[in-house]
This record gives sequence, structure tokens and C-alpha cells, in this order.
Amino acid sequence: MDNNKLKHFLAIAESIADQTRQLLKQERQRYLYSGRNFVTKDDQSPVTEIDQQVEKLIRERITDAFPDHGILGEEFGAQAQSEEFVWVIDPIDGTKQFIAGVPVYGTLISLCQNGKPILGIIDIPSLDERWVGAQNLPTTLNGHPIQTRSCQNLPDALMSTSNTEFVLPEHRAGFNYLIGASKWRIYGAACYAYGCLASGRIDLSIDSGGMREVDYCAMVPIIEGAGGKISDWDGEPLTMYSKSTVVAAGDPHLHALVIETLKKH
Repeated sequence: MDNNKLKHFLAIAESIADQTRQLLKQERQRYLYSGRNFVTKDDQSPVTEIDQQVEKLIRERITDAFPDHGILGEEFGAQAQSEEFVWVIDPIDGTKQFIAGVPVYGTLISLCQNGKPILGIIDIPSLDERWVGAQNLPTTLNGHPIQTRSCQNLPDALMSTSNTEFVLPEHRAGFNYLIGASKWRIYGAACYAYGCLASGRIDLSIDSGGMREVDYCAMVPIIEGAGGKISDWDGEPLTMYSKSTVVAAGDPHLHALVIETLKKH
């Protein structure tokens, strides 16, 4: 894709992220003093009115800027999903953390071309941190280029996982092996963990079950643009049509090692 066109897409996406950050900051203050307020969806995951407000805002801005683009969102589903360009969005990745007052939740905005993620944003409003990645461009954190960390061996790897409750039965043995073989683990950091991996603070992030395209599409250009590798548990590239598993590593050698390890368990 022409870099000027991609940069135009990025500029619009960042301006949308500026607005969602402001909205989420305001709502965090309200939630601090008003207590918990959410409903449980059919898949047993929680949703708040803020999730819906943020997604509506993103959809309106995308439709205004790119009326011929599709949209796929966490709360309101697919719109023109067969178009060449489809925006894949999660208004609050880490809704449980948002409800509980743990400030590692974020807004995920990505753009897929023919199903392949070419642009991604992780915006963490409570911490004023934003990772931006795009095809053939270096990943940045708050505008500064970043790199993943070199780590080729599991015993040296700092690992993260979002929620151990979601691990699929067929993946439990491999998951448990990685827990025992890695140096130590971080749990429940949601999208923030993947941003930290791109920054070289975490070496390995894995999730099995409970993941959707809205959760991982934004991670792909961010991690790849920082020098890392991300795939499903079979080592296949993540697209808009992938399933519910993710393996991300800052070091491509570590990624290959983990994929081979998982195939053996």
C-alpha cells in the first residue's frame, strides 16, 4: 500500500483514539465514585454502557471518514465485512478490569485489508500510553520508536497471559508446560501486556480461548513493527478470520521454539 494512504488512515485512527481516550478518562472518574454498573452478555462476558458509547463514537467517525469501509466491532457486530478495508475495533479491551477499577484496559483500533491487519492502535487512557503500528513502518509508543527484547530461551522469558480460565482443554498441557518453563508470569493485563511485549518489557504473551479478531488484530502490526512475531497456536498468521488462540514473542527465535513446544504437548 502507498505510504501516504496508510499515513492518512493512521492520522484518522489516532484522532479517533484521542476522542475515545478523553471519553474513557471522564467515565473512569464517574465509575470511581458510582460503583459497578454492568450487564452480562450471552457469552457471560460483561458489558457497560461505556463500551457501547465508545464503539458508537468510533463507528460514527469511521463512517464519516471512510463511508465505503467495513466495520467489525465487539458490541455491535459486522457492517460491510466483505469490503477490501474493514476496521476491527474493541472499545474497551479489558472490560472486567475497567469495572474493577484496574487501569490496564484499553481501546483497540485496527484496519484490515482483505482480512490482513495493516494498522493497529493500543490506547491505554488511564496511563496516557499509546502504541501505534502499521505495515512497513516502525512501531511507536507515544511517538517514540520501540523494539522488542532479544530473548531466545524459555527459562529467561517473562510471560503474560490474559486469563487462565479460558484455556482450551486441548491446550492445557502445553500451557502448563510454558508456565513451568518460563522465568515468571504476569496475569490479567489484557492488551496492555501485548504493548509491553512490543516495548521489550515482556518476552512472551499467550492466550488460548476467549480471544476474537477484535482482541488481536491491532496487536499484529504493533508487534511485527517492533521486531516481534505473532501467530495462532499453530504458527499461522493472524487475520480477521483466525480463531481464539494467540502466541506473541518479542524474539522470533523464541516464538518458533514455543510453537514447536506447543505441538509436542
